[in-house]
Amino acid sequence: MDIALTGRFRGLFSLGALVVLALSLAGCGVNNVPTLEEQAKARWSEVQNQYQRRADLVPNLVETVKGFARQEQEVLTKVVEARAKATQVTIDASKLSDPEAVRKFQEAQAELSGALGRLLAVSENYPDLKSNQNFLALQSQLEGTENRIAVARRDYIQAVQAYNTELRTIPGKWIAGWLYPEAKPMATFETAQENQAAPKVSF
Repeated sequence: MDIALTGRFRGLFSLGALVVLALSLAGCGVNNVPTLEEQAKARWSEVQNQYQRRADLVPNLVETVKGFARQEQEVLTKVVEARAKATQVTIDASKLSDPEAVRKFQEAQAELSGALGRLLAVSENYPDLKSNQNFLALQSQLEGTENRIAVARRDYIQAVQAYNTELRTIPGKWIAGWLYPEAKPMATFETAQENQAAPKVSF
């Protein structure tokens, strides 16, 4: 009887020790790596969401401009082609540690930004287009989306910075090496300064 009770007490003591150890590890940041990784992935999803929102505006914008400025076919074609490329280049959140994949995504989006900028610049030559209500509404939506893109990119950059810092500093570096050996630094969003400016949409 005493031996059985002693065995039970040992079992309870071992269970208690495991609970204390688990709580201690949770308190010392053992969950920081996966938490920060998921936050960065969520921010990336928002970046893609806002770029998709912009891509969804492009067909209506092109059709509206085409109705007033058919002679600008080359500009319109470049916008359509840039949109097609931008929507084809996507990155799954699991590939965010691949700088080359992120760079290709950024380049495709920058190409669409440039094409939209040229399209909006061309519209300056068409007073009837500039006063068209549909065009003005699309312009406003595009401007709002460009602002959302800027915010989403900023939030992603900050989330990646927090995640990468956790992987490179102690104790995060030790915890990642021990519990999350597959964790790798994520590529941040970098692009040329001229590509960071939203296309001019106010007249």
